[in-house]
Amino acid sequence: MLYEGGTFLEVVNSIWLFFQDQILGMKWLNGLIGNALSQLGLDIDSRLGGSIQFFLYDVIKITILLCLLIFFISYIQSYFPPERSKKILGRFHGIGANIISALLGTVTPFCSCSSIPLFIGFTSAGLPLGVTFSFLISSPMVDLGSLVLLMSIFGAKVAFAYVIVGLIIAVIGGTLIEKLHMEEYVEDFVKNASNVDISSPTLTKKDRVQYAKEQVIGTFKKVFPYILIGVGIGAIIHNWIPETWIESILGSNNPFGVILATLVGIPMYADIFGTIPVAEALLAKGAQLGTILSFMMAVTTLSLPSLIMLKKAVKPKLLTLFIAICTFGIIIVGYLFNIFSTIFI
Repeated sequence: MLYEGGTFLEVVNSIWLFFQDQILGMKWLNGLIGNALSQLGLDIDSRLGGSIQFFLYDVIKITILLCLLIFFISYIQSYFPPERSKKILGRFHGIGANIISALLGTVTPFCSCSSIPLFIGFTSAGLPLGVTFSFLISSPMVDLGSLVLLMSIFGAKVAFAYVIVGLIIAVIGGTLIEKLHMEEYVEDFVKNASNVDISSPTLTKKDRVQYAKEQVIGTFKKVFPYILIGVGIGAIIHNWIPETWIESILGSNNPFGVILATLVGIPMYADIFGTIPVAEALLAKGAQLGTILSFMMAVTTLSLPSLIMLKKAVKPKLLTLFIAICTFGIIIVGYLFNIFSTIFI
């Protein structure tokens, strides 16, 4: 089918690129900020001017997307309180339960520390340990917010591939833990915790909107400092660190770049909103796509504070297995993305 000016697919592609660049990416905002800074006498082509433009643009863009996404996701999440989630997961068995658990993690808290209380609740409710670990892995690593933000910077192919491999890691990781029968390595207080199944009250649309608003305020207060830090680091990388340095450390010339990025990311604490500006700057400086995604996955899934919290709920052997599975999976994904990066970019 032909339309004036090109084929139907070309028209659809043009519309999508406009949506990706101008709606999600807000390229118009970058130009607006650049013009405003130029009017104020600042040279945006200089390091300082470029850093200020990058900082303002990314902070405003991510803040707008963050608030809209949290509201939307929280509204959806209001239909899946912990009690209902337990009932949903209880209906499935085998790998199907791991898949549903990983998918459920996409509409739950934005960081690993927030996911651990739910993990403990699910485990104490008697759900299979592998199922609860699939949730624990996917919840911070993959969510609807990460999908949209990744699309705004890296495009749809990278965003969907990131989400898919994240879910695969969650399902495989949970399945391995289930097959190894690690239940004895869960702390007694978790296994013996009383579980009172209280039905959630029926919420009206007004209640759900109010809940979503409260989640926006609460999550924004918690996340915004990490956005500022992440964008600040991104601005420094983007405008002050030589491209040759990034390429030599995280580029194709270093076969250990993925491993290095993963190990560097583990001790850090941030969420997807704080790591994306850093990832954006690294990509612009020549870092490989898989290396960048490994860094993001390590930061969001294996942050040191979340591991400290998890250590209270599981014994060292299970904690070590969890870290090993996630680390190995993240490294494998990084190398695969690097090998097939031409498909995505």
